[in-house]
Amino acid sequence: MVDYEPVPLDLAFAALADPTRRAILDRLAREDGLAVTAIAAPFAVSLPAVMKHLDVLARAGLVEREKTGRTVHCRLRAAPMETAMQWLARYERFWSERLDALAKFV
Repeated sequence: MVDYEPVPLDLAFAALADPTRRAILDRLAREDGLAVTAIAAPFAVSLPAVMKHLDVLARAGLVEREKTGRTVHCRLRAAPMETAMQWLARYERFWSERLDALAKFV
């Protein structure tokens, strides 16, 4: 396997691959600026586990953290998801064209 430096798109897809991280992003989309403890509350995992998920999301640029006193608040940053959507849209066009050609053939 080739060792490489991950690019933002790789980091975004890796972060979005986990269902817990996707659930965290969904929650932040509904209620932006939540404290880490509020984010962790609905999950059946430890607070350190949720913090590790938040680390992955922050490395991918999907979450921004801000510390106020002893409380850390998280905000959703959707820009990396937009980049991923643009990448996927190219392949959606490719496959749509191929399937349209197949439909004409059949």
